Amino acid sequence: MEKFFKLKEHGTDVRTEVLAGVTTFFAMSYILIVNPQILGQTGMPAQGVMLATIIGSIAGTLMMGLYANIPYAMAPGMGLNAFFTYTVVAALGYTWQEALAMVFICGIISMVITLTKVRRMLIDEIPTSLKHAISAGIGVFLTYIGIKNAGLIKFSIDPGTYTKAGESITASSAATPSLVAFDNPAVLVAIAGILITAFFVIKNIKGGVMISIVVTTILAIVTGVVDLGAIDWSENTLGSAVSELHQVFGAALGSEGLGHLFSDASRLPEVLMTILAFAMTDIFDNVGTLVGTGEKAGIFNVDDKHASAGLKNKMDKALFGDMVGTTIGAIAGTSNVTTYVESAAGIGAGGRTGLTAVVVAVLFAISSFFTPLVKVVPTQATAAVLLIVGIMMLSNLKNIKWDDMSEAVPAFFTTIFMGFAYSITEGIACGFLIYTFTKVIKKEAKDVHAIIWVMDALFILNFISLAIL
Repeated sequence: MEKFFKLKEHGTDVRTEVLAGVTTFFAMSYILIVNPQILGQTGMPAQGVMLATIIGSIAGTLMMGLYANIPYAMAPGMGLNAFFTYTVVAALGYTWQEALAMVFICGIISMVITLTKVRRMLIDEIPTSLKHAISAGIGVFLTYIGIKNAGLIKFSIDPGTYTKAGESITASSAATPSLVAFDNPAVLVAIAGILITAFFVIKNIKGGVMISIVVTTILAIVTGVVDLGAIDWSENTLGSAVSELHQVFGAALGSEGLGHLFSDASRLPEVLMTILAFAMTDIFDNVGTLVGTGEKAGIFNVDDKHASAGLKNKMDKALFGDMVGTTIGAIAGTSNVTTYVESAAGIGAGGRTGLTAVVVAVLFAISSFFTPLVKVVPTQATAAVLLIVGIMMLSNLKNIKWDDMSEAVPAFFTTIFMGFAYSITEGIACGFLIYTFTKVIKKEAKDVHAIIWVMDALFILNFISLAIL
């Protein structure tokens, strides 16, 4: 173990690494409950998704531990799972099988990108302000979803300002949001859950997010929001979870996944743009997490993020491991697997090598025996998690130069449109197009990299196709 992980060289020991792994796992274990709830809204079986979540997390985390030898854990990313459910499936109308196929393709493309100089171009040439704005925008998106899932808002629609197609109602901009009346037990439990989660996070209690989910769930049971008597426990076992996993495992590669995704030529521009949005968000999220938490702890060299082609250092290997996790996760039946910022908790506890990640992977494997619990946890308990994660991601706004309007305007539209347009893709598109527009106004069009122009053209093509179809 010493020889493989080089513990002494990194100034650590087995005990420290194990404790760091336990710390990281409990800091991020909420994803085992939250991910099935979010993806379950697409029609995917919750327990099957939980097992897929575990498989994807183990695959990615073991790549971090055994291949890159760094103390980072991976799991389906918050924001990416919301994009999967609320944008790709709910808004754009793709099936969850097609969405999984997109994630699979994203993983393959990203692996190729990581092995070539394209990754460096994406990381180095896309403006830093837009990278921060994308992360913050996903925070706005998650926060809005959290508020909706908590049932805290309602919408008023004026007569004659909406259209109805089947059971679906589309309101115009005349629809206005407002707070609901606090006379519903479910809403009161959600508010209590937000306060409980905030308490644990502010007090910086290890595993506080998971503890808050447990406490809020107990409160929901006591108040009758969750009726344990209505749950058929005979259908909620590890065996039933394995049976549900069969429904999602391999669906990405099946006839309803890849086999159907490209069957309609008219959708091709939109499909490509959606895959691009998946890939961009995944890459930026990973690089930001790895650089932001790894340089300070000495895990990465300052220049690691500027590596060229190939897998020449820990950063390259970490990014490659992430893409492997995403690809395997998609086959198993979950959204993009990404590096978790909660890994910083384990690093803070002294984790410095891949042994920390291996411990996390082992704990994920053990957690598979608790899949029946996913049916007990109400949305009120996980809504607060979305809010807290959203708040954390909004911190990226501080890195934007708001006194420079040429940076502030594109960043603003990127962030705001993700939440208000309820689409990560459209937020990214608005940001890139307006960034190029500001450069043209300032007569600095020559400073816009070719890759930005290409992406702008793809975004415009996508908007045109949506307008004509």
